[in-house]
Amino acid sequence: MLCPAMDAQRALADLTEISSQIQTAVVFDEKGKVAGSTLADSGRADQLAKTATELLAAAEEVRAGESPLTQLEVATGEGSVFVVREGKTSIAATTGSDPTVGLVFYDLKSTLRSVKAPARPSAAKKPAPRKKKPDAS
Repeated sequence: MLCPAMDAQRALADLTEISSQIQTAVVFDEKGKVAGSTLADSGRADQLAKTATELLAAAEEVRAGESPLTQLEVATGEGSVFVVREGKTSIAATTGSDPTVGLVFYDLKSTLRSVKAPARPSAAKKPAPRKKKPDAS
């Protein structure tokens, strides 16, 4: 299950702030349900998630080996689409031409981990209950 959309939105905002190569990005689950996006148009976000899901499925059909596919890049002269998958959660991003591939994958994996990270328990402790004083009868 994905973390709440605000967590994905915050992670994507951080991603676009640190990575000038990322043009658009979307976090989604295995069914293509979008949890967060850098796109203002939800229809375009849904389309990017759908396309990324289709790319993953096509790559799964042609890959060799037994280990699951965890990342892919599709490059054209105009730009690239990157997809990183961890379990049931994925992130897809578009870039311009000639991106620094290793850095983009690193940034996407870091973002995906931050979305999937469990919430930390509150550091503030509740005060201990007061003990009742015995009656002075």
